[in-house]
Amino acid sequence: MAATNTAEATREAEQWLQGFNAGLRARDAATVVALFDPTCFWRDLVALTWNIVTVEGRDAVAAMLEATLKPAQLRDVVLAEPAACGADGTVEAWLEFRTRAGRGRGHLRLRDGAAVTLLTALRALDGHEEQRGPRRPLGVEHGAIRARRSWLERRREESAALGRDVQPEVLVVGGGQAGIVLGARLRQLDVATVVVDRHPRPGDQWRGRYKSLCLHDPVWMDHLPYLPFPDTWPVFAPKDRIADWLELYVQVMDIDYWGSTIARAARFDEAAGRWEVTLERDGEEVRLAPRQLVIATGLSGRPNVPDLPGQERFAGEQHHSSVHPGADGYAGRRAVVIGSNNSAFDICAALWEAGAEVTMVQRSSTHVVRSETARDIIFKRLYSEEAVADGIDAERADLISASLPYRLAPAVHRALYDQVRERDREFYARLKGAGFLHDFGPDGTGMSMKFLRRASGYYIDVGAAELVIDGRVRLVQGQVERLDEDAVVMQDRTALPADLVVYATGYGPMSEWIADLISPEVASRVGPIWGLGSGTERDPGPWEGELRNVWSPTAQSGLWIHAGNLALVRHYSLYLALQLKARAAGLSTPVYAPGVESRA
Repeated sequence: MAATNTAEATREAEQWLQGFNAGLRARDAATVVALFDPTCFWRDLVALTWNIVTVEGRDAVAAMLEATLKPAQLRDVVLAEPAACGADGTVEAWLEFRTRAGRGRGHLRLRDGAAVTLLTALRALDGHEEQRGPRRPLGVEHGAIRARRSWLERRREESAALGRDVQPEVLVVGGGQAGIVLGARLRQLDVATVVVDRHPRPGDQWRGRYKSLCLHDPVWMDHLPYLPFPDTWPVFAPKDRIADWLELYVQVMDIDYWGSTIARAARFDEAAGRWEVTLERDGEEVRLAPRQLVIATGLSGRPNVPDLPGQERFAGEQHHSSVHPGADGYAGRRAVVIGSNNSAFDICAALWEAGAEVTMVQRSSTHVVRSETARDIIFKRLYSEEAVADGIDAERADLISASLPYRLAPAVHRALYDQVRERDREFYARLKGAGFLHDFGPDGTGMSMKFLRRASGYYIDVGAAELVIDGRVRLVQGQVERLDEDAVVMQDRTALPADLVVYATGYGPMSEWIADLISPEVASRVGPIWGLGSGTERDPGPWEGELRNVWSPTAQSGLWIHAGNLALVRHYSLYLALQLKARAAGLSTPVYAPGVESRA
């Protein structure tokens, strides 16, 4: 019988945990597996597997437990708070537990007394805890001390020695939000880390983009660890505010950040267990030998610029959206923007506002979701002012989100986008009437699954869609054949007069950076980065159950990938940092991967 109130839900969860802990103490995988529904999911974030893994079904749960029960020593699993009863009778419970390595949090869903989902997430390493809260440093040594050095003097000496007298344990290539956040995590775990970026200052990655760029995700998704945005921060932050915040964050969090630094080459020395990395820092060659190398250059590779006949003859200006300077100076000019995703819409809107004559070339179907609707339907439950009022801060929201296995995510998001479709049916009818090719994804799951599967193919509408709907931005569909001296010519021979061509045509795969920095062989060995193996467009199978090759061990020893939006890099930077700290501290880290022998 399904639980109907908190007391019943708590009793049901405690009864389940009694059997679960008994099986763990006996190291009896069969006893533990019997507590799971035949259609079940166990998602582990580093706690048992030293990996990020989702296993599906009792047989897979049994295989994982057989490999991990003894080395991980999962134990003392208890309720962290009273359990809750969902509308469908599902019991949901927050857990705390211990392992050989440390302490963690978990989330359990029970249906008819059996586990349907279980999340286990390592949150701290025993003896290597972050120096925060009650463990924060004193900051000063009281008393009278001759030749005392100030904090600033000691900090400057430490920074100067790193890379010269002291080799970093970790080198992070890429100083955007992903690299900076990981640098902060590792700093708190006392792991010597250098974050490098080709731009001079932290935040320059944002400063250099077109001036109208703003975050499309609401502020509640975008907090950084340790230093959340103040509650005066705008819901959608302009790029320059984000840039300044990142620069402030680097300073406040004491991150060793090397600007104006380009990673030229890297090679892993198997015998030494270290990387040999050649950098160019302020024009000088620097060689580092970190044990761990993290690529944090973003989800994408090099900008995709179409190779079109006539580009050399085009008399106007042409560039990729990644280097678009903004709309200033284009008043009265004829602009053709090739593409129809986020950047294309943003650039079209800014050019129109500046007085340009704008044409959008749509080459394939795009999903559009209105920003207000996304806030109310997609984000509101976990990332909103209402969620905060309900006690769901960013950390709790992240764990709730992580507790949902990716296999179950399409059904959840399909239901949400059915609400989106109904709420904005008139908007979508007008978009269709304008000739815009629109879709909700191959299975009706909209932007949410498109992001996870391919990180492209959508636009969060902040107003530019109306310009297309009413014709203020001209819409043309099809493929570009060539450029003439003063026009973009389509395959159907339509000529689009142009003084400016912006290629909002996306980017290549992130693996391009690995091929360039290390070797094509290593890039091939690591394999695809991002995507779930869903078998949908741009996300070929096989199904893996997790985002591929991010935040967890790759096929190349000592190589890690850190990528995602602000919410994902905030959350998963912890698990990546714990893996790196464990290796730096010499802990045993046997990695479990489904279907693969455990590897150290």
